[in-house]
Amino acid sequence: MKIENSSLEDVSMIFELYKIGTEYQKVKCPANVWPEFEKELVLTEISEKRQWKIMIGSEIACIWVTAFSDPQIWEEKNIDPSVYIHRIVTNPKFKGQKFVEKIVEWASGYASENQKQFIRMDTCGNNISLINYYKTCGFNFLGIHKLKNPDGLPAHYIDAEVCFFEIDLMT
Repeated sequence: MKIENSSLEDVSMIFELYKIGTEYQKVKCPANVWPEFEKELVLTEISEKRQWKIMIGSEIACIWVTAFSDPQIWEEKNIDPSVYIHRIVTNPKFKGQKFVEKIVEWASGYASENQKQFIRMDTCGNNISLINYYKTCGFNFLGIHKLKNPDGLPAHYIDAEVCFFEIDLMT
């Protein structure tokens, strides 16, 4: 297993994984399904080295995105030094390998290297099994809230209940 930045050569697989993730969401939590993401967004994330992948052999097993700022979602808490994780998708060929736990382990080092205290994630919808899974991966569940200003965010945030999670690396 190897964690590295995604590259331009990965774009078609990234979108294939987003499609698979969206289909899975339709089954598990149909009220909050990812929209189709813009190619330009993914290209920007790759060029900014914020799109990541887990490689097993020559195959992409999992992808996710990081950011150091997320003001529309985290609002006043955005001032805290944090790594934000978004859009985790596992390749179904590698299901069950607990990649979120591996991402948390990696993100702990990544946060420390970048002088960040928190690892944060959010998810839309009141998906109890997902909330419980993230808790087993080390996240504290901070509650469910509606965003004050979701304008400009992907469509699944509009009028959604958003679940907030964080790991405080200083505790």
